[in-house]
Amino acid sequence: MARPTSSARRYAEAAFAVAGEAGDEAAYGRWRQDLASAAATLADPQLSRSLANPAIPLEARQRLLDETLGRGLGEQPRNLLRLLLERGRIELLARVAEAFAALDDRRQGVSRALVTSAEPLTEDELRAIQARLGELSTGTTVLTTQTDPSLLGGVVVRIGDRLIDGSVRGRLERLRGRLISGTA
Repeated sequence: MARPTSSARRYAEAAFAVAGEAGDEAAYGRWRQDLASAAATLADPQLSRSLANPAIPLEARQRLLDETLGRGLGEQPRNLLRLLLERGRIELLARVAEAFAALDDRRQGVSRALVTSAEPLTEDELRAIQARLGELSTGTTVLTTQTDPSLLGGVVVRIGDRLIDGSVRGRLERLRGRLISGTA
């Protein structure tokens, strides 16, 4: 059985291809907004349980979906939601929206970085990190920050699959490993 993340990615890639066929740069933004809006609406646990419940007839779930979303969505994103509902995969919608956004970011040359620090960073520290990440990548880097007191100090930056560990905890763990292996 396919992993849910790979299924969500496939749906997102198909939606991205459809958006690209429009030949209009704004189509990507409309798709992205529609998917994010629908995912936020369907995040309600009671609604999502009802839509995913196979004991409720498909027609009733489709009506519920249409009534819940109103006419705010474009026709093609609405068709994708109906397809997810028909295939019993509506729970993938949030991950499809995330994967679509990631594809759109890549198309625009935008990288998203998660910066974790022991304490909240100052504006100057954020600018310095932004500048350093700008040297490492092409395009624009958008930072999201979070705190984790267990880091003791320093920062950990995750950009996609890449991890840059400049934390005190990480340095201590690397030193410990070298001492144990005798390569210090």
